[in-house]
Amino acid sequence: MAKDKTIFTCNECGGTSARWMGKCPSCNAWNSLIESASEPAATGKNRFGSVHASLAPTSEVLPLSQIEAADFERHPTGIDELDRVLGGGMVEGGVVLIGGDPGIGKSTLLLQAVDALQRSGMNTLYVTGEESGAQVAMRSRRLGLPDSQVPVLPEIQLEKILHTLQARQPNIAIIDSIQTVYSDQLTSAPGSVAQVRECAAHLTRTAKATGTSIVLVGHVTKEGALAGPRVLEHMVDTVLYFEGDTHSNFRLIRAIKNRFGAVNEIGVFAMTEKGLKGVSNPSAIFLSQHSEPVPGSCVMVTLEGTRPLLVEIQALVDSGGPSPRRLSVGLDRDRLAMLLAVLHRHAGVACMDQDVFVNAVGGVRISEPAADLAVMLAITSSLRGKALPKGFIAFGEVGLAGEVRPAPRGQDRLKEAAKLGYTTAIIPKANAPKTAIPGMQVHAVERIEEAMSVVRELD
Repeated sequence: MAKDKTIFTCNECGGTSARWMGKCPSCNAWNSLIESASEPAATGKNRFGSVHASLAPTSEVLPLSQIEAADFERHPTGIDELDRVLGGGMVEGGVVLIGGDPGIGKSTLLLQAVDALQRSGMNTLYVTGEESGAQVAMRSRRLGLPDSQVPVLPEIQLEKILHTLQARQPNIAIIDSIQTVYSDQLTSAPGSVAQVRECAAHLTRTAKATGTSIVLVGHVTKEGALAGPRVLEHMVDTVLYFEGDTHSNFRLIRAIKNRFGAVNEIGVFAMTEKGLKGVSNPSAIFLSQHSEPVPGSCVMVTLEGTRPLLVEIQALVDSGGPSPRRLSVGLDRDRLAMLLAVLHRHAGVACMDQDVFVNAVGGVRISEPAADLAVMLAITSSLRGKALPKGFIAFGEVGLAGEVRPAPRGQDRLKEAAKLGYTTAIIPKANAPKTAIPGMQVHAVERIEEAMSVVRELD
């Protein structure tokens, strides 16, 4: 089979060139030409005698009302936390991209999942490009899967992988990793932008055409983002990120994109000698084990996808120098500076000459503004040296005018806290429950001053 001609395409204007140039000949953009393989076009003559590319027949055009909207069939992996993030399981013909730091557990989790699918009667294939078959077998035995029947293909050439997929027609295929796969149609090295983009595009087309569910393992950059072209994330159906400290036993998988389920859903795992195990009560990870309440600690209820989680916010306020520091771990640093200004202006709590450190326990990252009220109460508690009451929670967004704004799904947050034994809550007035929650005293406030007043009354 003759190779397709290699061309270079401009990322800025889409122009092409037969050879690489420092500047695009069409738009004059520098370093914008990327190698790609051109598709061989069939040619013919129109009625004027000129040569033109023949067009493939288009699909039938139908109004949406006439298109049958059938639900997607899902194949549960047998790992509840992974199925939660995927939206219920693997979808036929779906493409999943999973990334994370080296050694965090991507290959371990996928080997456990593909083994469970194989045992359930699914036809699977594990393509390994970073390890030999013997290394995968060694990991399998270490995970307590000595009799695993998962077929393993140590291969990095795209054409051979596609041939194997066509011959075996697996239901689920794992490509570990996409950065190691290369195509003969391109001259660049494996892992380059052109190779990653073209190989992922071919594998995605294969998944849609054959119905095989494909999982691509991706490397990440030093900043933690998926390596390779940004188009890679647009190409696939689901993007999952592995989070967590490699020195900790706990791991989080977060869905950043999911065409078949909820985004920002998380799965929580614990790393054990036998691999990753799902954590049924993840709130326990993010709560410290204080025997008695301590100053500077406030528990909030955050939402991760559809799951309410209790997270402890810790604050430490200490005497600073002429340039006090503001440091936050797991929370937005700029938002911390804004909350300190609101705290001073509307609640009379001054921290201008104090170092302020804020931390979300357990390594969780909180991006929603519903953490504002808990952060401000934790800072005030540390500054006053008085602990908040035992069994106390708070959540709510705080505006620049000092108002306490509602948080989404406030009822679900309160019910989760009550289920875990919390008895006192300060929440936005708009989130006040219509009916009393058994065993919980709820204080609904409209402004940050009211919240501080309620805390002083509870002392």
